[in-house]
Amino acid sequence: MNSITTLNKVDGVEFLTYKELEKISFIKHAFSTKNGGVSEGIYKSMNLSYTRGDNKENVDENYRRFFSAIGCTLENVALTDQIHKTDIIKVDEEKLHELNEKASIKGKKIEGRKFDNIDGLITNLKNVPLVTSYADCVPLYFVDKKNKAIGLSHSGWRGTVAGMGIKTIEAMKEAYGTNPDDVVAVVGPSICKDCYEVSKEVVDEFHIMYDGKFDVTSIYTITSNDKRQLDLWEANKNILLLAGIRLENIIISSVCTSCNDDLLFSHRKTQGKRGNLIAVLEIV
Repeated sequence: MNSITTLNKVDGVEFLTYKELEKISFIKHAFSTKNGGVSEGIYKSMNLSYTRGDNKENVDENYRRFFSAIGCTLENVALTDQIHKTDIIKVDEEKLHELNEKASIKGKKIEGRKFDNIDGLITNLKNVPLVTSYADCVPLYFVDKKNKAIGLSHSGWRGTVAGMGIKTIEAMKEAYGTNPDDVVAVVGPSICKDCYEVSKEVVDEFHIMYDGKFDVTSIYTITSNDKRQLDLWEANKNILLLAGIRLENIIISSVCTSCNDDLLFSHRKTQGKRGNLIAVLEIV
């Protein structure tokens, strides 16, 4: 797809991976596309959300197809119900037991494996795929190569302003002794600057939070109608630098969900008539 991101196809299921993460032997990772599933209409065809009105059986089948294609197991999967904040769960044996209890409810084998009101997950457990959901917001992947720990976080503009990248590194430091020098971070597919017009008030939030920490004027341009074109990729890069991650270890996928609407779901492009994509990160 580009020099950073690879488009893969397995058994009719298309998904993205990142060349830098492909080099790390103890993880599996992926980002879904809209192709290769069984959903219809606005969800066509690989919708991976249970909350947007799609048929539950179709979403279940999409999960089975997608996880088979990427070579991950659904048995211990950890999903999120996101609310555009910065709360992060450490998925340990106790939390895994909670998910297993939820999944034991009839008909909830996959759908039940969800943490409510959570936008980030971290773990050092093997064979526990972390999953977060998207349709323009930024997926942030974190791999601590020294301590063999991972993090996966959802960062829209609100989460970005609130420093989701910093919060995830702080959580990994506390849980696993992570040193940012040992972390590779990926800014995954999400809406690009050219496609993301926001109000002046949104950009003002960044100025309030980050003036004096980095050049906030570098993350937006002003339009002729006094709106702002916001660059979430550049914003998250700067926040990851503030978290202590080395510049050479910050990878930007440079794949826009809105520009590539034949491949990816975009909330902006479809005025909300769409399915959901997911990011997956697992220790193996």
